[in-house]
Amino acid sequence: MQKYVDTLKRSQLFYGVGDSEIVAMLNCLQAKMLIFKKGDYIFREGERIDHITVLVEGKILVQHDDFWGNRNIVNVIRVGEMFGEAYVAPESGALLNDVIAEEDSSVIFFDIKRILTVCSTACRFHSMVVQNLFFSISEKNRSLVQKIGHMSKRSTRAKLLSYLSDEAKRHNSNRFTIPFSRQQLADFLCVDRSAMSNELCKMRDEGLLKFDKNEFILL
Repeated sequence: MQKYVDTLKRSQLFYGVGDSEIVAMLNCLQAKMLIFKKGDYIFREGERIDHITVLVEGKILVQHDDFWGNRNIVNVIRVGEMFGEAYVAPESGALLNDVIAEEDSSVIFFDIKRILTVCSTACRFHSMVVQNLFFSISEKNRSLVQKIGHMSKRSTRAKLLSYLSDEAKRHNSNRFTIPFSRQQLADFLCVDRSAMSNELCKMRDEGLLKFDKNEFILL
């Protein structure tokens, strides 16, 4: 796991913690790494979990399929990001979604009890990790509110413009790459793929944007 120290250092969980301290905390927290092939389930809907995870390689999708097989992509987890922090409280209940490796992925698991129980030396780095965990939960809530904002728009075009506008702001550029294929973007915005593709072509023809696969330029 030591080869992923740089990745962990850039993650929100270990923000502000140095290399040597991260190595020491991996042992203190009894972290373990698991490797998943593309399409493998990391967690399944209905499971109860007591670990939070940090993705150090690959890409993960959080998705929900209804009884008829209609899919909604709830979130995408990128390298350095966490999952599971919303489900580790004793009364949080079972997972509401499936968590699936979109690519071959390496995931580090941390026992939440180890994180929340500050070690006997009460090192400031452990306290920083607890603080970072709280900030991460706040950020995740903000992202979910953002997605609700996209989905609340009445038309497919409005949903696309809302999402693409936020991505341009996040990248601080009118040129950016989104983490979704066409079908995944449709699932994320809860729209029909064909209708969405038609709308993108109309917006391109109207001079609002350019795109090539998952690369976009807003004009």
